[in-house]
Amino acid sequence: MELMRIENLCKTYGKGENEVKALDNVSFTVPKGQMLAVIGPSGSGKSTLLHILGGVDRPTSGKVFLDEQDVFAQDNKNLAIFRRRQVGLIYQFYNLIPVLDAEENITLPLIMDGRKPDKKHLDDLLELLQIKERRHHLPSQLSGGQQQRVSIGRALFTSPGVILADEPTGNLDSKNSAEIMKLLQKSNHDYEQTMIIITHDENIALQCDRILTLSDGKIVSDKLNDRK
Repeated sequence: MELMRIENLCKTYGKGENEVKALDNVSFTVPKGQMLAVIGPSGSGKSTLLHILGGVDRPTSGKVFLDEQDVFAQDNKNLAIFRRRQVGLIYQFYNLIPVLDAEENITLPLIMDGRKPDKKHLDDLLELLQIKERRHHLPSQLSGGQQQRVSIGRALFTSPGVILADEPTGNLDSKNSAEIMKLLQKSNHDYEQTMIIITHDENIALQCDRILTLSDGKIVSDKLNDRK
């Protein structure tokens, strides 16, 4: 079943001779439950695509649909609600609130949305993330791998339509990178969570169901993997 549909997406910066096309007529669909890797050289449009899919930035033209909802037909207020409820973002540098402990960082998006966290769901997620015993530790008291687990928990806790991960292992050593990818794959399998992962690491991409390659703002390759 189709979850996301991207139609003729364009993003242009500057004007005249300074105009740069970050995305140039990009179209593709993402089935529900798929783990999609987006790769490409620096400046290919990967991060621009991620920001638009997450409703963080608006396209110059083109459309993004999530569950048949036209994302950018919404006003700014409803777009903010969309981001909180339908998109889970995982960043390379974690973006945790330093004065909040692990549990508070994970539950923050739900609380900001005026909803009460479900304690059992939180406990189950902390167990999955293997940080249950560190639930009351501040980010400064956690390792890089543990901070990224908190970041993943924050993205998963609201049960969003799609998880968008921007170089989720880019700031980690090889051991932690492998553990984070196993965790993302388990989340994808156990929760049927749709994921789009921006990465420059081919080994990470090969662990996904599908690899979309961008170059100069255009799709140059779209291949399925057999990761069973």
